[in-house]
Amino acid sequence: MWFKLQQIYAIAGASFREAIRQPVFLLLVTATSCFEIFLATPYYFGFGDEPKLIKNSVLAVMYLSALIGSVLAASSSLAREIRVGTAQTVLSKPVSHTLFFLSKYIGIAGALTLLLYINTVTALIASRMVFDVYGRTDVAALLIFALAVVVAYGIGGLTNYFLRRPFPSDAIIALAVTVTIAAVIIAQFTEQMQSLGEKARVDWRIIPAGLLILFASWMFGAIALTCSTRLDMIPTLAVCSGLFLVGLMSDYLFGRRAEPAWKLNIREELVGTRWTPTQKDILRMLLTKYDSNDSGQLESEELSRISVSEFAQMREAGLDRAWWAPLLYAATPNWQVFWVGDILETEKHDFPWVYVGNVMLYMTLYIGAVLLIGIVLFENKELK
Repeated sequence: MWFKLQQIYAIAGASFREAIRQPVFLLLVTATSCFEIFLATPYYFGFGDEPKLIKNSVLAVMYLSALIGSVLAASSSLAREIRVGTAQTVLSKPVSHTLFFLSKYIGIAGALTLLLYINTVTALIASRMVFDVYGRTDVAALLIFALAVVVAYGIGGLTNYFLRRPFPSDAIIALAVTVTIAAVIIAQFTEQMQSLGEKARVDWRIIPAGLLILFASWMFGAIALTCSTRLDMIPTLAVCSGLFLVGLMSDYLFGRRAEPAWKLNIREELVGTRWTPTQKDILRMLLTKYDSNDSGQLESEELSRISVSEFAQMREAGLDRAWWAPLLYAATPNWQVFWVGDILETEKHDFPWVYVGNVMLYMTLYIGAVLLIGIVLFENKELK
């Protein structure tokens, strides 16, 4: 058992170091962090909604960086080793395919965690820098953050010159430290006027929002690693981007068809173009007869009053769910569950941590299924 743990630690550590050692990974971390700060710098004239706009934009940048970072880490960790033969060298030792594959994923998840940590801390700084049309740009915070980036790159350069250590990995680790110090200094020792007579504060709800995006990045990593068993970086990026776009629309493409029409919002369905006039007449009759509270959607108590013959009539009319929709809806990653930008637009200062727990359960089950597929593909992969 101890020997297996040592193998996992060694392979995962090597995978983590290989991922953050890529210069493009350093560029991704730096570019996304700087762009988050840039989003909080100019005037927007958003009629008082500038803080909400900036926070949503920052979360979107974090989401995109998670997608790109997962593909970069998976491709550098597994696809490259399969191509050059390093994987076969490791597997020729007493290391199983399953242990090797799962250890690679742990290393990738660690690299993505470091990426999202830096982005989340930067997002906290950006939430402190926001201002509306009556505020002003937080020049002090901007200079402190810029100094943190310069110091991190300087540390990476010094360790590379004197200790012959890889510049990208040392710069990324140093950036995580310097950005954290910069965030503390900005929050404790500087002031920012968000509006007339209103001081800006750090929006701590960014932390659970960033945690959800971290969960999404781990799912991205599992999908990218599974694709990397057979594909190189560009095809893997294409597949992951396609799944990302389809997953964003999964509620519309598959979610509505995974439920029978009588469980949906019937009033909205009557306005749409999905149903024929005959089907809409049946739905209209159902709404008139059983919607006692005029909500446009039948509650469970109202559904229980529908007769067996009426259910049979609706199924015969084609109002039941499509047989294929639940399968595709379950197989497609629903990226919308990781997006909580709407909550940040409210004035509530608490966060639904129960929802975070539910999303974590969904992420765990989905990652387990994807990694199982990846293990099967990797077991059957012919290595040279």
